[in-house]
Amino acid sequence: MRTLYDKHILNMNNLVIIPTYNEKENIEAIITAVMELPIEYHVLVIDDGSPDGTAAIVKDLMANKFSGKLHLVERSGKLGLGTAYIAGFKWAIEYKYDYIFEMDADFSHNPQDLLKLYDACANQGADVAIGSRYVSGVNVVNWPMGRVLMSYFASKYVRFVLGMKVHDTTAGFVCYRREVLETLELDKIRFKGYAFQIEMKFTAYKCGFKIQEVPIIFVNRVLGTSKMSGGIFSEALLGVIRLKLNSWTRQYPKKGAARI
Repeated sequence: MRTLYDKHILNMNNLVIIPTYNEKENIEAIITAVMELPIEYHVLVIDDGSPDGTAAIVKDLMANKFSGKLHLVERSGKLGLGTAYIAGFKWAIEYKYDYIFEMDADFSHNPQDLLKLYDACANQGADVAIGSRYVSGVNVVNWPMGRVLMSYFASKYVRFVLGMKVHDTTAGFVCYRREVLETLELDKIRFKGYAFQIEMKFTAYKCGFKIQEVPIIFVNRVLGTSKMSGGIFSEALLGVIRLKLNSWTRQYPKKGAARI
């Protein structure tokens, strides 16, 4: 019986990047959930010096449970979500992973949905697959209404200003084909918070890559403390104007340039 993922099961090369800061309540469970999926995923944790011992938990799992499949980069402090992912992307390119995923540690992204994102890129022709809260209505659970409205209308605003046909522009559950990350000129990505997610999608769009949204249900964290703040929404709202203005003069590399 064919499944969504059996077509490429013998040559899978997937890496899930999980940035962490004080995620001791979630980190072992989220890693285990990814490792138990029916196709193989490696996990790279980017830990920003968590004082709660998150990195120590990861090291124990590396030594005793997931040797060769679990990897860790430790950084000296809270350097921002965007820089964590950029570090992870460069690591993934160095080690030649074919499909690179962004995912939160707190189970707001269902690990089972990694299979849907992979299928969109591997079997449906997408270069970037977005786990989207808003492509088919509003699919969030246990968020305060104010946060839902802020996130939803922020994405609408970004879509309008940038002219990009993406409903969930701030989504942080994403799969990239390696060619995308090799093409985007990662050192030119400037933003660190929600605006980082917008900048990555907009740059991929301007480079000519196909972006596909995959409907998911986003569930607010149960364990641990949220790292969200009003400041990251402000960065996003102001950052899109800067992105738009810069796009008028910037020469974006085009899809296929990384292979030339």
